[in-house]
Amino acid sequence: MAEKELATFRERWKQELSYKKEEQRLGCAPSTSVDAPLQSSRGDASKNRHLICSEEAAETEDQPEYVSIARGLLDGRTSPLLDRIQEERTRRKRLYHNMTDACSASLQQQKQPKGRREEELVEQLIEDLNEVNDIPFFDVELPYELALKIFQYLTCAELGRCAQVSRAWRVLAEDGVLWFRMCTREGYHPHASVSDSPCWKSTLRDCRNSAKAVRSNWKNRVGSISQLQFELGKVLCDVSSCDNYVLAGYTSGDVRLWDTLHWDATALFLKANSLSALTSPRPHVSLVQVNATVAAAAYQDGCVDLWSTETGGEPLHHYQLPGTIPALAVSPDTPVLVSAAGSDVRLDGADDCGYWRLLCQAQLPSPAQSLLVVPGRAGERPVAALAAGESVHLLKPGEGEELQLLHSVYGHPVTCLDASDSLVAFGVKRTGWSMHDGGNKIHVYSLETSKPAVCVGGSLGDFTCINLRDAPPHLLVCGNKDRRVRVFDLRAGSSVLSLYAHHLGVTSVQADDWKVVSGGGEGLVCVWEMRMGAKLWEMHNRHPVRHVRFSSSTLLTANIPDDKSPRGACITDDDLTAHRRHRGVICHYDFSEDALSPDHVLPICRSDYVDSYGYNYNISLAVPYDRLSGSHPAL
Repeated sequence: MAEKELATFRERWKQELSYKKEEQRLGCAPSTSVDAPLQSSRGDASKNRHLICSEEAAETEDQPEYVSIARGLLDGRTSPLLDRIQEERTRRKRLYHNMTDACSASLQQQKQPKGRREEELVEQLIEDLNEVNDIPFFDVELPYELALKIFQYLTCAELGRCAQVSRAWRVLAEDGVLWFRMCTREGYHPHASVSDSPCWKSTLRDCRNSAKAVRSNWKNRVGSISQLQFELGKVLCDVSSCDNYVLAGYTSGDVRLWDTLHWDATALFLKANSLSALTSPRPHVSLVQVNATVAAAAYQDGCVDLWSTETGGEPLHHYQLPGTIPALAVSPDTPVLVSAAGSDVRLDGADDCGYWRLLCQAQLPSPAQSLLVVPGRAGERPVAALAAGESVHLLKPGEGEELQLLHSVYGHPVTCLDASDSLVAFGVKRTGWSMHDGGNKIHVYSLETSKPAVCVGGSLGDFTCINLRDAPPHLLVCGNKDRRVRVFDLRAGSSVLSLYAHHLGVTSVQADDWKVVSGGGEGLVCVWEMRMGAKLWEMHNRHPVRHVRFSSSTLLTANIPDDKSPRGACITDDDLTAHRRHRGVICHYDFSEDALSPDHVLPICRSDYVDSYGYNYNISLAVPYDRLSGSHPAL
């Protein structure tokens, strides 16, 4: 019984194998078969298959190969890439065997057995290499532009792996356009073009290495520090910075402008207007503002002067407001100046010819406390945000209603203000019956709709400073009188980081994607790592920190004293020259990777083995034996 079942199984197996072979042999074209009954039973199916294949061939006759492949994938068929690779390998093997057979037939009599065996091994190695060197479908039949479109979504590591596949893939993976787009996508050389660098791959590598070195210098406080001083200026009153420009005003009435990119050049001397210059004693400088093209200063007598950052010298524009000026702002990217004295607000701008003129004036219901110009509106009408008492207004010159009320709640005064290109944020203090209603808040409004976007906060202390313009996208960093620095996520409306920073309150703050820099009323400047929430390092100077601004490799801080008329150096107080410790200080930190190169070290701080003396008032030992190379005289 078992033998009959085994014989039956073998017969069924043979029939299945013969059926599969017949199906494979038929394919898309009719063929003859020895098995007449099987051919008669499958004749109709082969005819239908032949008709379908002929129709598909007629449809795809005039189309590129990759289009037919994509259509086959959409129809549900498997990818033909493996079949094409196998066919190519078979063709290469056949061609290779034909060539080797012809060569071996002519040289068969001259070959030795040992040499024949070695040559067979070499031929086998070459054959194996030929099987993996090329991918004929992608290399030959896919257009270069289409392959470049596919490669643009790959990362650096994936492009490196693709470059190891074949020569054609290496050409694609090292295409200059791909690496140029990747370089600009990561924020390096945003205004460059493809022709500016012969090898954007090397440029991206150098930029990444430089950024990594700068971040390491930031974390370890490795760099150089410089103090911007003006001895005749007496006491420092206000500081402003933008890019590489630093503007400072003093109680002597002088205004100084430094360019941190060109330390060899002296500070520009900005002359005051004739009215303030002839007044005795000269009025103090109350506020200063600077951007890439102009610098502005407001004096205690209500005068406002405007200079060019390139030429300095005499003011380009001058006007006077009644009373003192508590708020002054310059647009960061357009030639627009806004000032306020009491409840009067004035907005000035430059026309196409470069002449400054008054654009609009407005009257606020209460005295202005702070104001700013909304950034990112180059080529458009300027917009200014003003905080006055318990309300926040938008000033839009050229419109029907120039002064627009944005927010106003009785008993909730505004304590700080900042804006980005699409949002405006301000801190609100809750007093009276509502002081226990969730604490103080930060309201964020949309500039496009003039409606509330989100409300964050809830602390007991007053918010003293907000930085929304320089913060990463969807983040807001602020300081509070409760000694804490907070970072809020505007998408979730919650706090993502809270740092116990300064025991006399936070006075200035700024953050980027990985660090937070804060200044306090006790004179400390602290650098924090955002991911760990830990303090990296701190620096202390006398007087509160009123200005903190950093870029990728530099940091500028200003400690401005509250007492603008300190006691003089003499006991009788006849000499009104302020001591250095009462003047305030401006510190510039440079964390770039070349900050510690020999060119940045003063000659008096360099030493080598050929010095005739061991020290120079203990100064040359600060950086001992910098220059070790070169010949030395014999003893």
